[in-house]
Amino acid sequence: MAKARIYKPAKSAMQSGRGKTAKWVLEFEATERRQTDPLVGWVGSGDTLSQVSMDFDSREAAVAFAEREGLDFAVEEPKARRLVPNNYSDNFAASKWS
Repeated sequence: MAKARIYKPAKSAMQSGRGKTAKWVLEFEATERRQTDPLVGWVGSGDTLSQVSMDFDSREAAVAFAEREGLDFAVEEPKARRLVPNNYSDNFAASKWS
């Protein structure tokens, strides 16, 4: 049986907002190595569970689904977001450039 991973995705470096970070995701870990096709050069494997990704509104819903289906799973808690307060005027402060 494949092992599932439940986590809350972080925002990508290309996003300024926090879109697509509110839901919890259940994904299966790969059980088979990926191989390069010698004819075409595409990378693939026979592991179809690694293509499955499910979204849930809450952590509890994802855990309840995994337990109901009898999945072996691990929950990764999200890291706390650290905010650094900045003022626009700080960009022009003399102490920043000296």
